Amino acid sequence: MPILESDAGLDTASLGVSGTNLPDFGSASYKDAYSRINAIVIEGEQEAHDNYISLGTLLPDQAEELDRLARMELKHMKGFTACGKNLAVEADMDFGREFFSPLRNNFQSALSEGKVVTCLLIQALLIEAFAIAAYHIYIPVADPFARKITEGVVKDEYTHLNYGQEWLKANFEASRAELEQANRANLPLVRTMLDRVASDAAVLQMDKEDLIEDFLIAYQEALTHIGFSTREIARMAAAALV
Repeated sequence: MPILESDAGLDTASLGVSGTNLPDFGSASYKDAYSRINAIVIEGEQEAHDNYISLGTLLPDQAEELDRLARMELKHMKGFTACGKNLAVEADMDFGREFFSPLRNNFQSALSEGKVVTCLLIQALLIEAFAIAAYHIYIPVADPFARKITEGVVKDEYTHLNYGQEWLKANFEASRAELEQANRANLPLVRTMLDRVASDAAVLQMDKEDLIEDFLIAYQEALTHIGFSTREIARMAAAALV
């Protein structure tokens, strides 16, 4: 994979980016914020890989498909690692791992209890909707190398979201109660995560309210597809405000 040469004096003109309101990709403040944002996406893709492999132990008849999804996540992780190297930024992986710890802990607890529905809600709905929202907001303000990588990744994330949607739709009535419980336990965590990353995202010119709106749209559309009514979804979405 070719890497663009990084330079401390990088600017939008040298990168050939159209538009006048893009960040200064070579500034110290941008690189500092990017070190954490980049760590979040790298860690998120790594954990997604691990989660899909783990789900294969609960759904052995789906293990081959879940392994395919997991391999896609590793490819994404490598791409985002290259994005950081392209800007001469070292990802703050300690931050990235700690950032995901609340959802990771809940996923691992559900996994140990054999709760397929909760695991799918965390990984295939919440985390994928989170990623889709973040990537959509990031693409217009990304440097050209990262934009190309991210455009490819976001297409794959819809495949992952769709997997969770379809399984839960096919098992909706049996899953409904656990889905509602898992939503109550985990949706507030995503809101906290979005709040926590807001200041760094703002340096990258990613607006917090846009992130929240895009996330909730993707998540609520998934819940609609699965079978929840508009009223039920409104009640479930209110959990994010707790």
